[in-house]
Amino acid sequence: MCFKASLACAGAFAAAAAFTGSAFAAEPAPAPPPPAPVFTWTGLYVGGQIGYAWGQDPVTWLGTANDLDPAAGAFTQSPQGVIGGAHVGYNLQYNPWLVFGVEGSVDGTSLGKTAAVPLIDLQGDTFGSAIFNSNASVQGSIRGRLGVAWDRVLIYGTGGIAFTSFNTTITDTTGFFTGVPGTNTTISNTRAGWTAGGGLEYAITDNWWVRAEYRYSNFGTTTDYPFPGVLPTGGFVAARHHLTENQVQVGFSYRFDWTAPPAAVPVVAKY
Repeated sequence: MCFKASLACAGAFAAAAAFTGSAFAAEPAPAPPPPAPVFTWTGLYVGGQIGYAWGQDPVTWLGTANDLDPAAGAFTQSPQGVIGGAHVGYNLQYNPWLVFGVEGSVDGTSLGKTAAVPLIDLQGDTFGSAIFNSNASVQGSIRGRLGVAWDRVLIYGTGGIAFTSFNTTITDTTGFFTGVPGTNTTISNTRAGWTAGGGLEYAITDNWWVRAEYRYSNFGTTTDYPFPGVLPTGGFVAARHHLTENQVQVGFSYRFDWTAPPAAVPVVAKY
């Protein structure tokens, strides 16, 4: 009896162990975690920037008014001021390191300078004076970009077309040009040139970036003709400008993420 009872107990234990093992074997293995998304610089972005600009604007007098000698009419202005605005662009990340892009920007500026200019002849004698007030109220650019990326850090170079609206007010303080002291005139120009520079961007998140950038701009040469038709001698006078500019700016950008993840496929149980 005891032997039979022992056999029965052993059989029951073996059956229980087999059932437990089959139950554990039936449980599926846990799924591995999904891979972390890879950051990319590709996409359309918009943002803002602010900074400081300074430049050089050498001016040369030309003309025949009162026998003004061009060699005696040269001086240089140094406009400077705050510059800030907005930008929009698009990046394409070609591989893990190379990023191509295009960007346009528009800035309002306080860039300007007022200079009192004595008119001095070749013998060193002062024969008149004028006041120049120059300011560039709006600037913009359309540029290409080429960068090298290390994950969320992007170092880039940029270059393209630059333009500015530049205004100059000239006051004939002593009446040398017009015969009437205090006469003034304002000339407005839209100048186009080129710009080049570089910068550094860092992606704080997948969509928000910060940047620091330096650019040099050359807006070419233009000639103003102040006081036309009022010179007492019937001659003309001209002022030739050549504006160049340096600027440093910091800013931020927001990248639009229009690539929605694929919809989840429902799992249908099979019986």
